[in-house]
Amino acid sequence: MHIAFDLFLLLLGLVLLVQSAKVFVGASVDIAKRLKIPRMVIGLTVVAMGTSAPEAVISVSAAIGGSGDLAIANVVGSNIFNLLFIVGFCALLYPISVQMRAIARDYWASVGATVLLFAMVLLWGDTIPRFGGALLLLCFATYMFIVVRHALKHRGEDEGSTQDDTPPKSLARSIPFAILGAVLIVAGGHLTVFAAVNLALDLGVTERVIGLTIVAMGTSLPELVTTLIACRKREGEFALGFIIGSSIFNLLFVLGLAGLITPLAIDPSVRFDLMALTAGALMFFLFAHSSRRVVRMEGLVMVLMYVAYMTAVIFLI
Repeated sequence: MHIAFDLFLLLLGLVLLVQSAKVFVGASVDIAKRLKIPRMVIGLTVVAMGTSAPEAVISVSAAIGGSGDLAIANVVGSNIFNLLFIVGFCALLYPISVQMRAIARDYWASVGATVLLFAMVLLWGDTIPRFGGALLLLCFATYMFIVVRHALKHRGEDEGSTQDDTPPKSLARSIPFAILGAVLIVAGGHLTVFAAVNLALDLGVTERVIGLTIVAMGTSLPELVTTLIACRKREGEFALGFIIGSSIFNLLFVLGLAGLITPLAIDPSVRFDLMALTAGALMFFLFAHSSRRVVRMEGLVMVLMYVAYMTAVIFLI
């Protein structure tokens, strides 16, 4: 009975997170358009951060509640799901063209962020101190400065690309919806963390397993929907950039903020998760670099790698 109720609360929290994130992103984009912020900057900042808001709220809430394992597992699990399952599944449906030169900066930034977190885990062992969180945030601020400066410098070069030219809603309407979306995101995050911790206790598994499975997949729903839509429209590079940007935001900002608030406890098994994430990133590079596209067979390999990883997490580690 307790398990069923906690599972219901967990699913309710995830639904609330995903739906409120959509409201927040839509309202924030309208505000940014009204303020005449360049569209590329909107995509790189407001949209990327808004769709990663579920991960941010869950990880920060978990860190405050002393569940550092859940915070790290949610971020790493979401990134693995995004890279292996979402990209692989989209390639199965619609082979993705890749121009590595166009995404090289962001791709290697995401790999660098993964390696940095891995180094912290190896260096500090069982706890990432506040200094580690501050270092992650500093790296994120540096990355965003470079991205926004480049976007502003070249903002006239993407006018011909496919964009949503729907007239933005008024500020009087958008601001209340943005506030409402933010409040509901926080509420959904707290509910999800509460239910996830209780579910882990009910099932006798670690918070890491819950974070890597149900919570990670649930908070990645915005990325899944957005990527599928982009791939269906044959905008594969946009989809890849979106996934890579979300990965960087999760690793540097989300964990950085959570770690700055309180030191993050580390489950030793997270080393395996980070190795899986690094291996997945290198596999994607080999696929994309070999033929400048991710074809269906390669997408199948990525999905099967994710299935093998999840099997290892649940049954072996």
